[in-house]
Amino acid sequence: MTQHATGGRGHLPPTPSHTVGPFYGYALPFPGGEDVAPLGHRDTVTVHGYVYDGAGGPVPDALLEVWGPDPCGEMPRVDGSMRRDPASGGYAGRNGVEFTGFGRIQTDADGHWYVRTLRPGARGRSAPYLSVCVFARGLLTHLYTRIYLPGNEPAPDGDPLLARLERERRDTLVAGEEGAGTYRFDIRLQGEGETVFLEFP
Repeated sequence: MTQHATGGRGHLPPTPSHTVGPFYGYALPFPGGEDVAPLGHRDTVTVHGYVYDGAGGPVPDALLEVWGPDPCGEMPRVDGSMRRDPASGGYAGRNGVEFTGFGRIQTDADGHWYVRTLRPGARGRSAPYLSVCVFARGLLTHLYTRIYLPGNEPAPDGDPLLARLERERRDTLVAGEEGAGTYRFDIRLQGEGETVFLEFP
């Protein structure tokens, strides 16, 4: 039973944040959500990996949102990734030319995900990184983390976040290089090797 602000009583249906879910596959994914980099851009990188639960099993119904600056460290200020056709109101997608910096990706049946984006450039004192938000079953509150690419991260004391972490924990934020502009970054929600997650006030 819920007490309304108006003083009346009644039943309110639960929202996704009050239940375990997942509901992410119904309305949030959009076509091409993983293809953030403009076609043929020379600074394109592919980051992929798996989302694992506390028992080490894959999470097949997680949703990731990824943001990142361009190679100069500037955050894009262009039309969004989910543009609409002004005539029909239908989904128009990215224009394939401008970099929006934002992607939204579902894991597949094996818990695998990938995003093609531009190599992030440095902003201020921080090493270049991609920001990630993770939605998954059993998470009533989504989780935030970062992906640092090998060769981009400075000495640990040169980045305010990395400087606060022990080496073992710091390594959970650095992707593994696989060659040809491809990197692997697994996200472990709990347990051994748990990814460092960030808390925002």
